[in-house]
Amino acid sequence: MSAEVHLYTDGAAKGNPGPGGYGVVLELVGQPYRKEFYEGFRLTTNNRMELLAVIVGLEKLKKPMTKVLVISDSKYVVDSVAKGWVFGWEKKGFAGKKNPDLWMRFLKVYRQHQVAFQWVKGHNNHPQNERCDELAVMASQLPKLNVDAFYEREEGKLL
Repeated sequence: MSAEVHLYTDGAAKGNPGPGGYGVVLELVGQPYRKEFYEGFRLTTNNRMELLAVIVGLEKLKKPMTKVLVISDSKYVVDSVAKGWVFGWEKKGFAGKKNPDLWMRFLKVYRQHQVAFQWVKGHNNHPQNERCDELAVMASQLPKLNVDAFYEREEGKLL
């Protein structure tokens, strides 16, 4: 699939669960367009941040049915979609699965575009992946962090 958009993503959590954040780099292929996004949360998990990064990146796209290549170092996210697991989870109402709120949100935006996934090894000098990691770590260390309300409520960890 030739992509019009390359969406690089990463998530981080210190303590897992602990303070976390995500980083996104969005690039238009063949054009000098690049945007970065990040956000931090006071209590979350690495997998939630990895998945949220993809969701936020896809939600930033304005044109329906955009061709997107998501490049991520998260086997959790890439394999769940590329191997079709998430579609089976959906059919079973996400029973017993972690992060159902984010997976439902993902599927909604995923179906609005033409999305393919590519896994890259993390911390392997891939410039955009390294930048996403920097953004995610920085976001997790912001002085004022957001509340991942679903996670804190579901895990009974309201502070």
